[in-house]
Amino acid sequence: MKIILTADVDAVGNAGDVVEVKDGYARNFLLPRSVALIANKRNMAVYEKDRRQREAQHARETRDAESQAEALKEVSCNVAVRAGEEDRIFGSVTAQQIAVALSDLGFDIDRRDIELEEPIRALGVYDVPIRLYAGVKVSVKVWVVRE
Repeated sequence: MKIILTADVDAVGNAGDVVEVKDGYARNFLLPRSVALIANKRNMAVYEKDRRQREAQHARETRDAESQAEALKEVSCNVAVRAGEEDRIFGSVTAQQIAVALSDLGFDIDRRDIELEEPIRALGVYDVPIRLYAGVKVSVKVWVVRE
């Protein structure tokens, strides 16, 4: 039986693939779990239309993320913290603090998209990578300064 996969299935294929499987496997496993559609003309047309819409949406979001990345390349933000001797700070600078500093500059960045490899524990200038969208990353300069 020919089917269109709507989700990735191990040892069968990825979402969007048109594959040939045994009739019982399709009827008893794939179709009841809604991970596949029977590959008739109607379902092929509907799935192709949905695929084109998803690709257009993905292209729009990628374009928006790239334009935001261009704007963020020019930005540097300041995070003021209390510091002791030898420029060691009390605690650490977190992704949440960086997200707040960026929102003060007009950029709406989720703290989970800020990829700190390790907490920032000293004063200085750091390049912090930010993941804006799948495949779109930008590095922002963060100045950790004394309060």
